[in-house]
Amino acid sequence: MGIGEAFNSIIFPLIFGLGAFLFGMKFMGNGLESVAGSRLSAIMNKLTGNSAKGFLFGFGATVVIQSSAAATVMVMGLVNAGIVDLVQAASVIIGANVGTTITSILIAFKISFIAPICIFIGAVLYLYAKKKSLKSLGQIVLGFGLLFEGLHQTGASMKNIDFQSLIGGVTSIAVWGPLIGFLIGIIMCAVMQSSSASVGVIQAMFLEGTGALPMPFVSCCIAGINLGSSMPTVISSFNAKNDAKRASFIYTFYNLVGCVLFVPLTLFTPYVEWIGATGAAEIWQVSIFHIIFKLVSAVICLPLIKPIVKLSYKFIPKVDHEGELRLEHIDVNLKGAPTTAMIQVQKEVERLGKLTRENLVLAIDGLINRSLENVDKIREQENTVDYLTNAITEYMISVNVNALPENVSNYLGRVFHVVTDLERISDHAMNIVEKTEKFVEQKLSFSDLARSEIDPIVEHNIVLFDLAMKDFLANRATEHDLEIMNKHEAQIDILTKEAQNNHIERLKARECNTETGVIFVQLMRDLERVGDHSYNIGWLSNAENDGKVKEI
Repeated sequence: MGIGEAFNSIIFPLIFGLGAFLFGMKFMGNGLESVAGSRLSAIMNKLTGNSAKGFLFGFGATVVIQSSAAATVMVMGLVNAGIVDLVQAASVIIGANVGTTITSILIAFKISFIAPICIFIGAVLYLYAKKKSLKSLGQIVLGFGLLFEGLHQTGASMKNIDFQSLIGGVTSIAVWGPLIGFLIGIIMCAVMQSSSASVGVIQAMFLEGTGALPMPFVSCCIAGINLGSSMPTVISSFNAKNDAKRASFIYTFYNLVGCVLFVPLTLFTPYVEWIGATGAAEIWQVSIFHIIFKLVSAVICLPLIKPIVKLSYKFIPKVDHEGELRLEHIDVNLKGAPTTAMIQVQKEVERLGKLTRENLVLAIDGLINRSLENVDKIREQENTVDYLTNAITEYMISVNVNALPENVSNYLGRVFHVVTDLERISDHAMNIVEKTEKFVEQKLSFSDLARSEIDPIVEHNIVLFDLAMKDFLANRATEHDLEIMNKHEAQIDILTKEAQNNHIERLKARECNTETGVIFVQLMRDLERVGDHSYNIGWLSNAENDGKVKEI
């Protein structure tokens, strides 16, 4: 066979087939994730410590989005957000691994004859549908069609007798043939970054009934593929947080258990012959090897989840507290599903809100009581607030580079406003601290009448802030809550204006000195602005209020 003929009959069809298959799988997975991603995160958010539930969720999530890696990244985002712990995450990871077997079952049914129909229908919906749901459905169907068309072309190119001879020469070297298959499986999956795709390529070799590979080679190749599927998570965890590294360890350990068991079984027992004795077609035997590997590994590892998690801490030990100037719930090196990113941002905003509230309360208390006891703490927390504001904003910008579902994009847009409001409230707390330092230095104090005017304004501010943060973190505000927040904000405006007028009368009556009066007026402005910013946060609790921030 000449070089030109070889390219036309083998290389070009093979490259086209593999490209269409990999793109189809990824394209379909993205469509499925856009439809189901938010629901999956909401379900995962409610997970308990029950390993069985975590396993079933991981299995179901991978069946839906066709990627155990995506499911693993999703659950790690929730671990970083403090919503699930590592034991729960481990059960989800194991379930996600088992869920990857569904793709091999679909391929084994040999339904590639419907691929052209799926490509046509999917393309029409994806290109011309107006509704987002229909467009996503088109993406799924188009990806499904491309996946099977790619498999058909890959299998057809491998039907060539010269290619089979090449494969046969590699796989017939006695015991080394299966071990070479194991290494090929690792490399194949490390390159493709998908165990489902790699197993699909092996199945494509049998799609046309060519019988290109001996089954001991296939069995060890499946083991290598599963171990190779750990490589992307290992690589992505290099610069990630420790819990992400531990999850990568658990993912790898699970697949390593299967390799330690099934490679010797293949080499030294009639395991392959037992599978062949079922009478299943060779393409089904490939799927059976994959399913048995995953299920047996899960049966071994599920009861041992807690010891495996403890073992992960031996390899990646806990470290001393790293300081407050860090993101606790967001891992910038772990790019997960958009809805998972949304949950991580939400938890980090909650942390930012708690620091801001504490600064405000401590600053006001220090001024009223002329105490500098908490000044250092407030300044330290103000630095943390500034850091978090910038870090959260930078993370959201990096996430927004990708196409996001409308609800996630809308939420992150509102978070941009909220973190700014929180940072400004903390700035007003620092303004109050500066007034306290002046009070102590000049031995000033507020009169009992002035303090009686300050107290209700502070109370309205704290109630308003708490209600606004509660509603924003819940991502909703009822009409009743908005009405209450509006009343508190209006009352703050009224009381600060009355207090300023009363202060003017006291100055006229020479009932207070000028220095104290200036600080009092400035305090009223700070408290009034805090009320405005708090109301903005509550107003932005509703998605429909995006872009309608109150003018302040």
